[in-house]
Amino acid sequence: MLKRISSDKLPKAVGSYSAATIVNNMIYTSGQLPINGELNTIEHSDDIKSQTKQSMNNIKYILEDNGSSINQIVKTTVYLQNISDFASFDDVYKTFFENEFPSRTAFEVGNLPMGALIEIEVVAEV
Repeated sequence: MLKRISSDKLPKAVGSYSAATIVNNMIYTSGQLPINGELNTIEHSDDIKSQTKQSMNNIKYILEDNGSSINQIVKTTVYLQNISDFASFDDVYKTFFENEFPSRTAFEVGNLPMGALIEIEVVAEV
């Protein structure tokens, strides 16, 4: 069964997509930009640590509002505007996990929507 899901705490979509989809007890999120849902803007436009925290919080909202959690993430894909931000991103990313870390891929991309420094998508178990 396929179900489109979201969270009331998320910003409005930047394009034509669903925040996430549940299929067979797995949640597949769209890439989460560091957009503050209350303000619908990216704050701290030059701070990878703040942007990482906001993107991860957006993922946390989706998962927790739909019967999952950060610790049920199976795979993460991270898009960085600048790969030299990797260490700073990782400093924040690892604080979200209580136990072992999920599988992860991270790479540099040319540009991200709204001038974001980071975009993160995950696959998690429900």
